Amino acid sequence: MKKICIVVGARPNFVKVAPLIRAIQKSEGAAYELVYAGRDDDPTLESSLFDDLQMPRPDVFLGVVSQSLNEITAQVMGAFDRYLDEHPADVVIVVDDLASTMAAAITAKKRGVRLAHLVAGTRSFDISMPKEVNRLVIDALSDYLFTAGVKTTSVATREQQSETSQTYMVGNILMDSLRYNLPRFRRPDIGIEEGRYIVLTLNRRALLSNEASLRQMLQTMAEAAAGVPIIAPLRDSALNTVSRLLPSPPSSLLCKQSEQARAHPSPFTLHPSPSTLPPSPIALHPSLPYLEFGWLTAHALGIITDSGNVAEEATFNGVPCITLNDYTEHQETVTVGTNVLVGGDPEKLRTALADMVGGNWKKCALPDRWDGRTAERIVSILFE
Repeated sequence: MKKICIVVGARPNFVKVAPLIRAIQKSEGAAYELVYAGRDDDPTLESSLFDDLQMPRPDVFLGVVSQSLNEITAQVMGAFDRYLDEHPADVVIVVDDLASTMAAAITAKKRGVRLAHLVAGTRSFDISMPKEVNRLVIDALSDYLFTAGVKTTSVATREQQSETSQTYMVGNILMDSLRYNLPRFRRPDIGIEEGRYIVLTLNRRALLSNEASLRQMLQTMAEAAAGVPIIAPLRDSALNTVSRLLPSPPSSLLCKQSEQARAHPSPFTLHPSPSTLPPSPIALHPSLPYLEFGWLTAHALGIITDSGNVAEEATFNGVPCITLNDYTEHQETVTVGTNVLVGGDPEKLRTALADMVGGNWKKCALPDRWDGRTAERIVSILFE
């Protein structure tokens, strides 16, 4: 019996491991445990998440909570080491590029456990970014490097450190989840006309912390949207930041709050009446459950985001996407897909948004191996 440990460090990672768990469950001769670095009462893990993804909750919560990346690394290493004392594993699978991901990778290799990196080879080539350091360390340690595309495969192969390491282009596992859940998406009750709104998501600390630049970008969005409403379903910290930077709070936000908003009250967790859209072009909304957010982005006129995952989903759905970064770790979304990079340049944003609203977007296609079979390939490789 092969024992597999899957380590998850943050909410977005669950979307990527859900299809992997389904594939393992269908295989004979394997047992797995799902380990989450955070606490079982983490507010980002809304009660509907695991039902929406049709996956079990983690078997183990390491309970690590900190704002310091170095503290997270140290605490996860200690907690995961204690976990492995009681739960030996043949393979540890880590996801993406978080401090907790790197910590689990280091701990596994120190104990001589084979290590697999899901979504390996992604690079910004900016060593000043903490996540870039994490990526370099994790890939250097990994025995199995599972990549999503041609460019990441090239990077992972070129940088391969060990003779025992192997790089496999398995495809984009995010598409496994998207294809599986597409028929299950639910239309959110927020008063929108299909195909006549733009979705805005913001999450990256670097963007949210530069409030002067962000204020200018928000003003540009409001002007260039040409009356098309911009729906912004944001989590608490981003919601509070954006609400301060808007010229004035949207005047028609009503007191209808989501379950999450009631559980974690905030002065800006209100959303528009289903019957009317607010006069402000940017309508703030608390974050949506996975299936509702999936419907929202799949049926939008366009998307403005700083998230690589959201840009990938936009490419799959054929929805025009503007990314507020100068680079992307998911280059195929630009070269093949619907994504356009504007960085922090308001004029580039204005031009791209005018093209989006005017229907003048580039032609796009699906990148290679976005076929929904990534998890099957991974399990097959692990069992060879």
